[in-house]
Amino acid sequence: MNKRLREKVAVISGGTSGIGEATVELFVKEGAEVVFSGRSVEKGKTIAERTGAIYFQADVMSEEDIEGTIKVAVDRYGGLDILFNNAGGTTKGPVETVTAEEINYAWTLLFSSAVLSTKHAVPYMKQRGGGCIINNSSIAGLRDNQGDLMYSSVKAALTHYSKLAGARLGPDGIRVNVISPGAIATPIFWGGSQVALEDGEYEGKMGKLQRNLAKASPLATSGFPLDIANGALFLASEEGRFINSHDLVIDGGRTSMFYEKPDQS
Repeated sequence: MNKRLREKVAVISGGTSGIGEATVELFVKEGAEVVFSGRSVEKGKTIAERTGAIYFQADVMSEEDIEGTIKVAVDRYGGLDILFNNAGGTTKGPVETVTAEEINYAWTLLFSSAVLSTKHAVPYMKQRGGGCIINNSSIAGLRDNQGDLMYSSVKAALTHYSKLAGARLGPDGIRVNVISPGAIATPIFWGGSQVALEDGEYEGKMGKLQRNLAKASPLATSGFPLDIANGALFLASEEGRFINSHDLVIDGGRTSMFYEKPDQS
């Protein structure tokens, strides 16, 4: 069986849970040499043991950590072909009470991390004659009522940045695309993988989350991390060779649904 990412080197941020974890597993299965980062050390080690990928403890709020993750891949495997800027998290910042700290946090976590990661990846991709960068955005950047104000605004900026970066890097053979997931059932809804849960609590929370998300989908089901991982695989593989500066929306049709605008009074 021909593996779609054979002989490719990939770096994935936020790889210790949810979409990132599913993508690590899928990329390894498809033949890639994978280095993934995340803050949850125990989960990272467990995933590394299970998949054979390399875990590097990193916080995408730190440029030093971002650069360090990429250097691990280059030092170990001799180059870089695929970068999936997946790490993220929840933010806050209502219009009338937002603080400078909340604004800076949202931009650093969701936007600057991807921009700086791209900066450090591009020289190595140019050495290989090209590459593929995928930024994980959100349908919150496309329409109202899909996330809080700061999260939605910054994701919109990330989507636009990705399209422009693809136009500028395309002549170097580097494709830059973005994935905009709908409501995908992952631990981000209760604070991420670092939130400690009691035995059996994860299953209960995830089951409830999936039922709630299914109510807001034309397909009457929630999305799953593998749905986004499959999208990333398509973009990163040879099948996506002519796709650049594109926003791949994977939301089960959610952005086409009618919804009542929330009361602003």
